[in-house]
Amino acid sequence: MDGGSGLNIMYAETLDTMGVDRARIRPTGAPFHGIMLGKQAMPLGQIDLPITFRGPSNYRMKTLIFEEVGFHRTYHAILGRPCYAKFMAIPNYTYLKLKMPSPGGVITVSTSFQCAYECEVECCDHAIAIIASRELVALRQEVAEEAPDPKWSTGSFEPVEGSKEVLVDPKSAEGKTVRIGTTLSSK
Repeated sequence: MDGGSGLNIMYAETLDTMGVDRARIRPTGAPFHGIMLGKQAMPLGQIDLPITFRGPSNYRMKTLIFEEVGFHRTYHAILGRPCYAKFMAIPNYTYLKLKMPSPGGVITVSTSFQCAYECEVECCDHAIAIIASRELVALRQEVAEEAPDPKWSTGSFEPVEGSKEVLVDPKSAEGKTVRIGTTLSSK
């Protein structure tokens, strides 16, 4: 569950494990952001998948659009705001529950804190591996090359007309001053 995500994301490994035919994937040219800091990510495509919550006596089924991504996965899929809106579901991250209305009453999807902890550990291990990888070194170099030169200045810090020097601390022998505009109001 990711209430901050504007997309439903499905990993290519998950689709392969499910045996989904690759012919069902539609190409897309729309990148998205937020996966890697400062970088855009290109999905492999989009796919419509029927999603069912609960069992035969009380269930909800809707077709969701997923962005297929080729990243290493620590989850099977990420359900974002489009899923919650379509199912009228409400996530509660504190209790690890997702609740939604259905004809037979409220459906509650739960997990254990142990399972959530194991997923978090796997995510942290994956993040540490990425940080240690050469890809991150290359990304840092690329960002450094694109960064503006700190010595280059677009403006000037030269005093403008209508300013005067004032002692910061008149009692101090250091004589440190600051320039203040003479056209400023008394406030």
